[in-house]
This record gives sequence, C-alpha cells and structure tokens, in this order.
Amino acid sequence: MVFKGEVFSVGELLRRAQGPAAPIAAEVGVRHTAAESAARVAELLAAGEPLMAGWRFGILQTLDDYRSTLRRGGPATAAGVFVDVPRSTGSVKLDAAYAALADHLAEQDGWTTCAWVMDPARAVRGAAWFASTPELFRAEAVRETPCAFRSRGIMITDSALERA
Repeated sequence: MVFKGEVFSVGELLRRAQGPAAPIAAEVGVRHTAAESAARVAELLAAGEPLMAGWRFGILQTLDDYRSTLRRGGPATAAGVFVDVPRSTGSVKLDAAYAALADHLAEQDGWTTCAWVMDPARAVRGAAWFASTPELFRAEAVRETPCAFRSRGIMITDSALERA
C-alpha cells in the first residue's frame, strides 16, 4: 500500500488542532470492512509475511476502522464493518481472530453479530494462540483474555486491543 494523503508540517498540524473541529457528516457509512481487510491479509500471508503482520495489518486495522466508524456513525453503522463474510486468510488463527473481534465488539457495543461470526471453523484447535503476547506476559493474557477470544482459542492481554 502507498500513502496517498497529504503531509502537513508540525506548525500546520498545531494550527489545525486549535481550530474548530470538523463537523461530523450526518450521513456516514462504512469505509473499510473486515472482509476487505481479510483479503489483504491473505495476500500478505501468501507473500510470506508472518502471522504477526496479519494481526497488525488485519485485526488491529479492522479494530481501528471499526472505532472510526463507531465515532462517526454509532454502533449500528459500525456493525457494518463485519456484515460481509471475510474469506479465509489462509490462517485458522487469523480467521478466528476476525470472528472473535466481531463477537467482542458486538457484546461491548450492543449489536447483534452476523452468523459467520459463530462458525465453529473459526476457532483455534489444540494449543491456544497467544496472538500478540510475548512469553513474559502469557500468564497475564490467560487471566485477561475476553470471552470472545478465549472461546476461540486466542489469548490476548487487555492492552492488546488498546489503540492510540
């Protein structure tokens, strides 16, 4: 992916930050979906990128897209990020993570998940996957993992879903 935006100087960023906030459009929609993200992750994995790249550029980017949509349009609009079924990324772990993220956010923000989220194939079998957790923090992850992730065999710490 190539950045196609505009780069501002620090002075310009400060000037803009002190000005009035841009109004939120009355009509907002979903700009990026989990399905689109999963397709990009499948390409990354096919090109030899590690699962952690799929976690960062797929799961965490989808979380960012969801939260942006939530701020602009509320829970009903944000739920649209997960309406289309994500195709397989080529990794059961990441496929399960998309379902876990949707399930977790639906519970957190009060919307109904789509049927694909409950597909039993979207779960890690055998040993749990510590998605973004170094060995040092795995006991913490075992204690803190939200139910939606735990039920799919994915262990994360509370901070794993915190974003700047």
